[in-house]
Amino acid sequence: MVKHSTLIIALLLASGQALAEHQVDSDGFTNPLQHLQFNPGLDQQEFERASNDALQVYDPLESWNRRVYHFNYRFDQWVFLPVVDGYRYITPNLVQTGVHNFFNNLGEIPTLANSVLQLKGQRAMNSTARLLFNTIIGVGGLWDPATHMGLPRLSEDFGQTLGYYGVPAGPYLMLPLLGPSNLRDTGGLVADYSLENAVNYLDVADASRSNPGITVLRVVDTRANTGFRYGQLNSPFEYEKLRFFYHESRKLKIAD
Repeated sequence: MVKHSTLIIALLLASGQALAEHQVDSDGFTNPLQHLQFNPGLDQQEFERASNDALQVYDPLESWNRRVYHFNYRFDQWVFLPVVDGYRYITPNLVQTGVHNFFNNLGEIPTLANSVLQLKGQRAMNSTARLLFNTIIGVGGLWDPATHMGLPRLSEDFGQTLGYYGVPAGPYLMLPLLGPSNLRDTGGLVADYSLENAVNYLDVADASRSNPGITVLRVVDTRANTGFRYGQLNSPFEYEKLRFFYHESRKLKIAD
């Protein structure tokens, strides 16, 4: 069983650089195994070590998660990305930038709160200054003068806060529409959302309840500014890769 798992993950790691061309089957998925080749220079011990690391991600709901992953793939291709393309086509770049800046400014609220909870004083001050400058000088956050003033945008969420205090990640989860997560980070999403609604900065939370279009616009803006595309790894093991990359990236963010 161990040898079998090692072979699977070895294929996972090799497949990213193995394809010169691929076919697309009837339902749109690529078939990268068609021209799979191995690099004989790769070290077997590297394969085994990487395989063991990748297999450590706790995923007891893998069967369900894979179904959600497939749903997300289809929804992204058939709904999300066409809507994003339409939004980009009809919306001037200046307006798109303003919308993105505005919602980023709202995101400073959970970043500030979680920086304080993690005792990261410098980040808390950075977020406070960004919030003030972008709200006042940037006209409610439509512009981002803080970045030009040497105050970069940082991100802290409640999932990171829980991880900072040693709360384990829990089982891996593929959330509908939202993508990869885990039990701890999903709880963090709920907490950050609740915080934004409780603070109701610039009355956006109240306005969103009576005008759902604001929430839709925020979702479209978020997707438009997220570079990931399902299928872009062109690998039969994209699910495993994405799971592993998410797991490792969250560990790095918590340690930062």
